Amino acid sequence: MATDPLTYVYCVVAAKRRPALARSRKGLPGTGRVRLLDVDAGLFAAVADAPRIRYGEAAIRRGLADLEWVSRAAVGHERVVESFIGERAVLPMKLFTIFTDDARAIDHVRSERARIHTFVKRVANQQEWGVRVTLHRNRVLPTASGAAGGEVSGAAYLVRKKKHRDAANELVEHARETVADLYDRLAARSRLAKRRPAGDVPAQDGPMLLDAAFLVPRARSTSFRALVVREARALSRSGYGLTISGPWPPYTFVQD
Repeated sequence: MATDPLTYVYCVVAAKRRPALARSRKGLPGTGRVRLLDVDAGLFAAVADAPRIRYGEAAIRRGLADLEWVSRAAVGHERVVESFIGERAVLPMKLFTIFTDDARAIDHVRSERARIHTFVKRVANQQEWGVRVTLHRNRVLPTASGAAGGEVSGAAYLVRKKKHRDAANELVEHARETVADLYDRLAARSRLAKRRPAGDVPAQDGPMLLDAAFLVPRARSTSFRALVVREARALSRSGYGLTISGPWPPYTFVQD
């Protein structure tokens, strides 16, 4: 019926036994409690009832124009996905993956079984960690202003400016090599690694040199994080800023 709730799908979970559900797993605003649908042996879909008046096609089209509304939905979606991070594998679904009922949701997931099992094999018992590196130019590069206490001739100013520009270019080239070495070291400790275009992420402290995701075996996550922390301390002495985030579900590594 047109008044029946829709089925919102958060993720697909691979687990040896049916995961326990906590009451605190709240998802998108206005949706029902998270529940599990049996898809296959050891495979479950985490879903919730979604009222049509709030999550029907017309309502979502209106909501997509409201960034705050989308943000609240995304936070709820990720909160549910991340609550399954301790299971063998969790495969996040895209935001606003909705079906008319449970049967349609199950049919869809089953139709993707071959693809899903490929992803499960890739990310089983793995966690994603994010690493970003920025360069604080003002800490490692002198200014191009004139010498204190006197006027600077036009020719001297141009020479000084050229030296500053050459130093900046040399600094950037050295920074790229430094970041490339760091990425290789971290990738060697990971099952998979992926660099994202650094320019896609705004940086407040300086240019973003690295934005990367690493898929790390859960058993080695502690040692991986400790390695990144040591690298961060070493890089900070040379004017770099390194931040680590995670562990996360393998958002980056369940894409074709």
